Amino acid sequence: MADQRRTAATPRRRLPRYAVIMAGGQGTRFWPRSRRRLPKQLLTISGRRTLLQETARRLRSLVSWQHLLVVTNAEHANEVRRQLPQVPAAQVLAEPEGRNTLACLALAAEWIRAHAGDAALVVLPADHMIKDAASLRRGLRAALELAEREDCLVTLGIEPTRAETGYGYIEAGRAVGGRKAAHWVRRFHEKPAAAVAKRYVASGRYLWNSGMFVWKASVFEAAVERCVPAVPAALRGMWDSPRGVAQRLRRAYRTLPAVSVDVALMQAVTRMQPPAPRVAVVRATFDWNDVGSWLAMPDVWGCDAAGNASIGRLLAVQARDSIVYSPGRLVTLLGVSNLIVVDSPDALLICPRERAQDVREVTEELRRRGWQRYL
Repeated sequence: MADQRRTAATPRRRLPRYAVIMAGGQGTRFWPRSRRRLPKQLLTISGRRTLLQETARRLRSLVSWQHLLVVTNAEHANEVRRQLPQVPAAQVLAEPEGRNTLACLALAAEWIRAHAGDAALVVLPADHMIKDAASLRRGLRAALELAEREDCLVTLGIEPTRAETGYGYIEAGRAVGGRKAAHWVRRFHEKPAAAVAKRYVASGRYLWNSGMFVWKASVFEAAVERCVPAVPAALRGMWDSPRGVAQRLRRAYRTLPAVSVDVALMQAVTRMQPPAPRVAVVRATFDWNDVGSWLAMPDVWGCDAAGNASIGRLLAVQARDSIVYSPGRLVTLLGVSNLIVVDSPDALLICPRERAQDVREVTEELRRRGWQRYL
């Protein structure tokens, strides 16, 4: 098959628009509810639909089901297809093993190259919660127009509401074309210390990194070739023949580096000189919750008068500010505060709220001990 990739020098044309949902995470900070066989994005956290299904529904007025790709782990591909039967089965791309987000998105870009030549892509994680879907779509449309017009890489930035230390930050530079809603990115910053986070929020120049992106597939591929050339080299031609794709994927993934798109591409590109593409950020105006840990649940479930958030039956006596998940049986709290309690059929988690980000250490210890049944 001829190489159909396009560059910035190619005459402009209206590109088809696709969406890519990244659904390969393990959700270890949501243990014991999130497990290897059924990770967070495939679970119902609030309401009747799973996080993956909600993400797909938010995209419906932007792209058709036929223009939706889902990249997931091979172990979960059948469940993804069951949850999203409207998506063509061949467009659920099954990674043979996890290699972080850069490999995931490079695989989607290679699929686009083989099947569409080029396209404008919206990239969303599968495990975020956004109630104001209409505002999300407005932001994505603005980002699409910017990516198509400027041949740049675009991310969506969230206005910070607190000095959060669990998120990365985007430092916004001058406005793009005089528009206040979009800025050229000066720099990406990893999760800061508390004092630094307070300074970021006070300045008004920093946004939370949402992990949502918009770009042309060809612009993304060209940037990856500059930053991590081994990745597109390993994946090129993956769909040139319909036979043997699974075997080619297994061989390729054994050689791919496990690096994130934020660190290996977005941060790297902002430090490069032309002809590297520029990076822009569109300020988001919608509510956003990355559901990164059990700490996110009070915003999702709501709280009682004592600040307790719960799913299931909770009896709290002189107990405050705790997060309880127990749909199957009564949980009683007496004279305690700031706890996380998560009950599942075969495992119970109890920890202080301030250790919510450390729940993944439990899964690491389970793995070290060989207790695979609990992972």
